[in-house]
Amino acid sequence: MRERIAELCALLLLAIIRALLPAGGRHRAAPTQAPVREPALAPTPRRAEQAARFESADAHPLVRPYLLTPEERHERRLQGQRRRALWLAVHGIDVGPRRIHGMEVSA
Repeated sequence: MRERIAELCALLLLAIIRALLPAGGRHRAAPTQAPVREPALAPTPRRAEQAARFESADAHPLVRPYLLTPEERHERRLQGQRRRALWLAVHGIDVGPRRIHGMEVSA
């Protein structure tokens, strides 16, 4: 009985110690530091060139970068088919292209 009471006390003491000590791992709050203010950079020729390039609306066409051209969509679809065929081949299912990585694959 004494061993169980001692074990229970040890567990309670350990729980209290864990509650009082700071947490470990990546969620622990980092010590706050004062923000470092850097002096303003003088305009370089490259920065001036970039600023001048975006001043004109005609110089930079409004394009949504997430849209794909039909060729890019076709290439992504083909790559997806190749990846699916390789994944299925690993699991013993023979489907898909007969050429994988430039090598002729027999059925």
